[in-house]
Amino acid sequence: MPGTKPQPKNSKSTERSNLELVSGSNGIDALDRQIIGHLQRDGRKPYGTIADDVGLSEAGVRRRVQRLRDAGVMQIVAITDPLQLGYGREALIGIRVHGDVRLVADKIAAIEEANYVVMTAGSFDIIAELIAEDDNALVHLLNDSIRSIPGVTEVETFLYLKLAKQTYAWGTK
Repeated sequence: MPGTKPQPKNSKSTERSNLELVSGSNGIDALDRQIIGHLQRDGRKPYGTIADDVGLSEAGVRRRVQRLRDAGVMQIVAITDPLQLGYGREALIGIRVHGDVRLVADKIAAIEEANYVVMTAGSFDIIAELIAEDDNALVHLLNDSIRSIPGVTEVETFLYLKLAKQTYAWGTK
């Protein structure tokens, strides 16, 4: 257009604009994935440091992180070691249910010591992870809190002996 100054081409901003236009069906683009990767490695990494690496402004990173959090794509949390916090027993339990699995899953999810509850297809209807102070507390959870839920027909317990791997750096591909 006459009278309009041509804007200098900045390869970083051109690349950024192109990446922002490319998004998958879930609305997450390559820059979002890079930001997620940084935060998976260090949830306290400064937005300015992330911005320098991915080619955005600090405000741009902040907006993207807030959008990802608001959409429920990610959370930024402190991951703790239950053993160091006084919980001496961790277990995965498989639960078989007669009736509405969703109702039972909701009741198990309401138990404070249950930190992971999923409905599954397979030999168990629900798999849950429990964290208890000790064996007595685990027995109480299993007998008084889980087995007493209407519809629960069977519970199989898998005690954790040693953690071999736990990672949160996935999902950015």
